[in-house]
Amino acid sequence: MGLLTAPTRANANPASLPSARESDTIPLIRQYLNIAKRWRLVIAASLIGFLALGIIVTLLMTPKYTAASTIEISRESDRVTNFQGVEREASIADQEFYQTQYGLLSSRTLSENVAKELRLVDKPEFFAMFDQFSDDPALKLSNGRYSGDSRARRQMLAGEILIDNLVVSPARLSRLVEIRFTSPDADFSATVANAWAQQFIETNLDRKSEATAYGREVLQRQLAEYKARLDESQRQLVAYASQEQIINLPAQGSGSSGVGDRSIVSDDLSALNTALNESIAARIEAEARYRQAGGAGASAEALRNTAISNLRQRRAELMADYERLLVQFEPEYPTAIQIKTQIDQLDSSISREENRVAASYQSEYRQALQRENSLRQRVAGLKDDYLSLRRRSIQYNIFQQEVDTNRALYDGLLQRFKEIGVAAGVGVNNVAIVDRAFAPRKPSSPNIILNLFASAVLGLFLGAVLALALEQLDDAIEDPENFRKRIGLPLLGTIPLLKGEDPQVSLADRKSEMFDAYLSVQTNLSFATQDGIPRALAVTSTRPSEGKSTTSLALAATLVRSGRSVILIDGDMRSPSVHHWGQVDRDRGLSNFLSGDDNLDGSTFEIPQLGVTAMSAGPLPPNAAELLSGRRLTALVERLAADYDHVIIDAPPVLGLADAPLIASQVDGIVYCVEAHNIKSSLVTASLGRLDVADIRLLGCVLTKFEPSKAHHGYGYEYSYSYGAPDTKTEPA
Repeated sequence: MGLLTAPTRANANPASLPSARESDTIPLIRQYLNIAKRWRLVIAASLIGFLALGIIVTLLMTPKYTAASTIEISRESDRVTNFQGVEREASIADQEFYQTQYGLLSSRTLSENVAKELRLVDKPEFFAMFDQFSDDPALKLSNGRYSGDSRARRQMLAGEILIDNLVVSPARLSRLVEIRFTSPDADFSATVANAWAQQFIETNLDRKSEATAYGREVLQRQLAEYKARLDESQRQLVAYASQEQIINLPAQGSGSSGVGDRSIVSDDLSALNTALNESIAARIEAEARYRQAGGAGASAEALRNTAISNLRQRRAELMADYERLLVQFEPEYPTAIQIKTQIDQLDSSISREENRVAASYQSEYRQALQRENSLRQRVAGLKDDYLSLRRRSIQYNIFQQEVDTNRALYDGLLQRFKEIGVAAGVGVNNVAIVDRAFAPRKPSSPNIILNLFASAVLGLFLGAVLALALEQLDDAIEDPENFRKRIGLPLLGTIPLLKGEDPQVSLADRKSEMFDAYLSVQTNLSFATQDGIPRALAVTSTRPSEGKSTTSLALAATLVRSGRSVILIDGDMRSPSVHHWGQVDRDRGLSNFLSGDDNLDGSTFEIPQLGVTAMSAGPLPPNAAELLSGRRLTALVERLAADYDHVIIDAPPVLGLADAPLIASQVDGIVYCVEAHNIKSSLVTASLGRLDVADIRLLGCVLTKFEPSKAHHGYGYEYSYSYGAPDTKTEPA
């Protein structure tokens, strides 16, 4: 039967195990704090060691000084030629530009330019100040000077030194950039920081000038190319117009661009078409007058004629005089005849005048009709000419579009060329110095407080790592929770370590911590099987001095206190100890019975302080395992079980001996004792494996000699429950 089988676990009393839910509720931080408390000496040693190391390193470090200059980098140069504004607002999209500027500030070319500007290449004290590349052949002195052949190499080395000691720090959400340089010399740090800012401005201007010069050169070549294209396209356009007799007049206000030009044919056609429309209107008007003038005398035009109107008025007057004379005289009256003659003459004149007016309207109508027909013929001819011109103008328009395109490209390049020329002449820079660096009066490093803080943090970190590593390597069983995780078996109870106290005295006192602890073990053991506490059981451990004998005695004492008869057998025939509690010798005992002596008289004795009956181990046999392997032990247990309620055997340790498995195979179950803090879980597991192979029934484990102060998880195990003040009257034990 395996030790971890379901029946064994099922028989274990849940009350005997620390609550898993309570264990899960322990905060993780509390576990770490308890680990730190357990390994506090290791952490303290690491902390003190690193603090001492930090102090030593700080005292040995060379003081260094940091000087800082501040510059402002605008998104682009101030546009003084733009009337809409001078500056352009920066946005998130400008981050690429600013990152580029930060990279240029830390570039190798800029550092070498600064080194060249400050003439650091030929200064041995500069390289000695930083003590770098001392083994480089380029830094070998000859007569106190460097070799001229290695100047380029020294310039590169000087640039690397400057970059290594330079820090570019952009201010967040601004266009300000701080340039910090650190060196052992305060004045030199300020000089380099200022020179770096100034050299960056000059390099920026030079780069823009070079870019402008290159742009002007490229634009000049493009201007010449597009000028040639424009001239060639204009020549093609003029040659084709001459060949096809296409004459276009510039539109009003169009200049010489060619856009909106008009042909003579279209102008003539437009003019003749307008004249034709006017002629048609005149002909219609003349025809209307002619039609109206068709009835002589009734014509509206005749009525409007002044001469005819005067003649008709004169006739009306003579006709009135003639009518008056006829009232008095006959028509043959001379005066009447004279008036009649005048009336007839007037009628003839009126008729002639009306005929003349009608003839003039007819002539006007014929002339208008003739002019209209003439204009129609000319318009029809111009239409044919215009359609022919349109057909011939297709290729002309193609040439014209090419001319317009080339002219637009040429004008755009020319305008860009002029703008570049203006920008190059203005020379506005987008980088400006805000604050110049000054020589610091206090060193920036070493910072004793920062170094000690870093040393403390590093020491605590390493100490914590060591504590965690030691915690993982520590195989000892420290507390019930640790026991459950490492062993995984039922725990009947935890027995505190009582230093300087006699176990018999503690067990005799019902108010003692030990008695309370073993009473809890007995209670949990009663639930280990369906029938309660087994009649015959053995108590063993992994190795000696783990408290198995005390546990055997305590179980016997608590059972006696509950009114049961118990006999305790000292089964350790190699190192017996039970007889000491009864203060008797071991002349007779277990070894005598196992050797064949059936007489038990004198083999048992009483432990009066606890009321427990015990049997000593007897004389030490030459080979205890041979005695235990026979049937005599089974017969002894059966014989004693007939006289006592429980038989408890104090068995020898399991590790390295065959005695414990032999004894355990003859009883109903075993109680396994594990010493807290001083035994490795691997040894316990190995010993339990031997019992598992022997198919021994494990009733549960007891954790002995437990000290709450050494527990991993800081459990507040307390057994000193107060039963009342000393003067309080209590019942007798």
